[in-house]
Amino acid sequence: MTNAQRNRQQLETVLKTNLTNGLTDVQVKQRQSDGRNVLQEEKPPTIFQKIWRHLSDVASLVLLFAVALSTYLAIAANGGWTKTIVIGSILVINVLIGMYQEHSAEKSLAALKKMNVHEVTVVRDGTSQVINAADLVVGDLVLLSGGNQIPADGRLVEATDLRIDEAVLTGESEPVKKTAEPVDQAAEIGDRVNEVFSGTGVTQGTGQMVVTAIGMATEIGSIAGMLNRTKARTTPLQKRLNQLSSRLTAVAVVGGVIITVLGLFFQGDTLTDALMIGVSLAVAAVPETLPIIVTISLSHGVGVMAKQHAIMRRVDAVETIGGVNVIASDKTGTLTQNQMTVTQAWSVFDDQPTRVGNGPLQEQTQTLMKLMGLATNATREKVNDEWVEIGDSTELAIVRWLAADGLTRADFEQEALRVAEDPFNSTKKTMATLHQLPDGRALLIVKGAIDHLPITQSASEQAKTKQIHDQFAHDALRVLAVGYKYFDAIPEKPIEDLQHDLVFAGLIGMIDPPRETAIAAVAQAAEAGIRTVMITGDHLETAKAIAKQIGILRSGDQVVTGAALRQLSDQELAAQIENISVYARVSPEDKIRIVKAWQQQGATVAMTGDGVNDAPALKAADVGVAMGITGTEVSKNASDMILTDDNFETIVAAVATGRAVYQNILKAVEFLIGVNFAQIFLMIFAVGIGWGAPLIAEQLLLINVLADGIPGFYLSREPAEPLNMKRPPISRKTSIFADGLGQRVVVRTTTFILLTIGVYGIGRFVLAHNDPAIGMTMLFFTLALGSMIDIYPIKQRSPLSWRGIRSNVALNAGVILAASVVVSTAVFPWLGKAFQLTALSPINWLVILIAIFIPSCVLELNKRVKLMRFKQPVLLDEE
Repeated sequence: MTNAQRNRQQLETVLKTNLTNGLTDVQVKQRQSDGRNVLQEEKPPTIFQKIWRHLSDVASLVLLFAVALSTYLAIAANGGWTKTIVIGSILVINVLIGMYQEHSAEKSLAALKKMNVHEVTVVRDGTSQVINAADLVVGDLVLLSGGNQIPADGRLVEATDLRIDEAVLTGESEPVKKTAEPVDQAAEIGDRVNEVFSGTGVTQGTGQMVVTAIGMATEIGSIAGMLNRTKARTTPLQKRLNQLSSRLTAVAVVGGVIITVLGLFFQGDTLTDALMIGVSLAVAAVPETLPIIVTISLSHGVGVMAKQHAIMRRVDAVETIGGVNVIASDKTGTLTQNQMTVTQAWSVFDDQPTRVGNGPLQEQTQTLMKLMGLATNATREKVNDEWVEIGDSTELAIVRWLAADGLTRADFEQEALRVAEDPFNSTKKTMATLHQLPDGRALLIVKGAIDHLPITQSASEQAKTKQIHDQFAHDALRVLAVGYKYFDAIPEKPIEDLQHDLVFAGLIGMIDPPRETAIAAVAQAAEAGIRTVMITGDHLETAKAIAKQIGILRSGDQVVTGAALRQLSDQELAAQIENISVYARVSPEDKIRIVKAWQQQGATVAMTGDGVNDAPALKAADVGVAMGITGTEVSKNASDMILTDDNFETIVAAVATGRAVYQNILKAVEFLIGVNFAQIFLMIFAVGIGWGAPLIAEQLLLINVLADGIPGFYLSREPAEPLNMKRPPISRKTSIFADGLGQRVVVRTTTFILLTIGVYGIGRFVLAHNDPAIGMTMLFFTLALGSMIDIYPIKQRSPLSWRGIRSNVALNAGVILAASVVVSTAVFPWLGKAFQLTALSPINWLVILIAIFIPSCVLELNKRVKLMRFKQPVLLDEE
């Protein structure tokens, strides 16, 4: 019994099937109880679960409390519905924004389902029949032919020149030659050549497979399961803003308890009055417009990135990409051109190879080019001003080599007409063509692998050829050899019988070369403190060569294969992760392990990919980056960002934009919460010393939502700081108050506390003889206008200049609009009355006019002192 017969018998025994007649109807019905050949989808959250998720953060809970309290007061104490409507509207807007961010709902599994074919041809009860692919069961015998999509995982029973495109699973662009012969069981999918996998496609040949796994038990099902189990991490911005909200809430709760106790037991206030102050404190504690400003900033970043060829699927990923400190990049098409290119050529008459593209070719090399071109079937034609290329990637490299010199195969065939062809075969690994020459002679050309070329050489010639071949292989070049033979006339024998005793002409070496922009982008990323690692399904030597050229693989860095990676425990991988720069021949599980190992080190990881096999890792990464040109729908739907140009340089540009967006969000935080903290302490202090509430809830809402909110919207349009890409990324563990923000908030908060207390005291006790209405009105205008104007020293970290003030036209318009709204409450008495404001005298307005510029002067002075103290370069915006 042969090995093939023994293998068939084992398959029939294990799978309980017949590899000639297929399953019987009885067997099919019995096995259908095991489930259908479909992918299972995780149950999505309901609309109510989504709404609650957006309402359950700390800031929203505080506003919910304020809505409930103001509603109670409106009903029980006739307190009016203004507070309820305004605060409720803010809550609704914030929830709608959050829902908008999730508008691109999870589609990864839906795309995976689309990859399942609908109908397949099977053999059951000895007859072939077409069935729905979902009805396949383990043990079914499936017929395969060119153009078919594999419906399930299986073992090959027959294979005739069968090639399968497995790029969606392995990332390799070259179709894999399959065989029905038993092979050693290998871990990598790409090496299991006697197996086929669901979702891959037949590019040529025919075959028969016996189904070994269906549905979620397939390799693609395993990926679907990983997508179900893989959860996206909370973004650094979400985490920091949640911490900020918690701190503001803690201050508000403590302040509310103090105010309630003081009002009820020491001031003699009624419960209604104490609760009114509680509502005011809640309004003061929450920066109501911060979520909206953050979303506007992120959306502005989305627009900028779109112009840079990066489409963001998740709005909040704009900030996350700015904090990335590890980019795990695929090789093909992202770091390389995704285009095989002849880079070196060697004729037997040359001592050393010729580097293609470095000047005119020698005559011997031109002869080599002519032979390669004649024995090629690939075509390259211009259609509607675009080049259309058809053919194998190796032959297309030869066609492009010819085109670089303005030549085509048709040019050569004018003097050497092809009369016969022996197509490439993966067994013999050669291709032959026979040509008629003008003088009546015939030319036979055979190209292919050097060890399969039937050439005649002396020992010294063989040694030289081996030396050049090994030199090409060391540089990770794909090597192609060519030989030829002349005949006096067209031979009568078939071309298959003519291929012997050839004259060797030479070798060419080709590779998918790195993008020039990728080399510069990797260097720029390194300057910005970002580590780039390569994760590829390609072979180890090829990956090493490209990584060295691009600058990813440095002296002392490690290179590992997927097989070696699987020998490491999670702890061992985590210990070595920072020393590994290149991963080759990896599986989907390997990619997730790599991402998670970096994340365990505190890294923020961007992962690129284009195949189905990349989808789980794209989802697990902090920022999943899919290829827009070559990427599958599965990878795109699992990603956060899609590159419309498949260019690594675009990722680095997106990082720069993301950093600028985050800087502007921090400026918005500084702009809003400094005043919020001041309002909280002002309320507690005033009630504590017996002044009562110095501001009512409606006034606080006008300040927070309009006076500060409108100018804050336009902070998103501030350009990046000069040293944006010269600083290391911000760690996930870094507080939102790091890098001097905490100190600036303290200075601003303290300034406004002292200023507002002073203005209120002067207005009430000095200028109005204990009239709370005068003090409240002066305090309102000072706080509203003063907090609005000091956006200018906040909007740029360098010293403020006149050009800097004029630079953001939209912000200036926002400040004018907000100031107009605030001043209108003084111009129109009916509007002032609605906000419980009173008329002021000229001396009152003079005090306000002086007071509103004090915070800006203090902030600008603090900025310049810090620059001098830490000896930082003073980078003016004119520079």
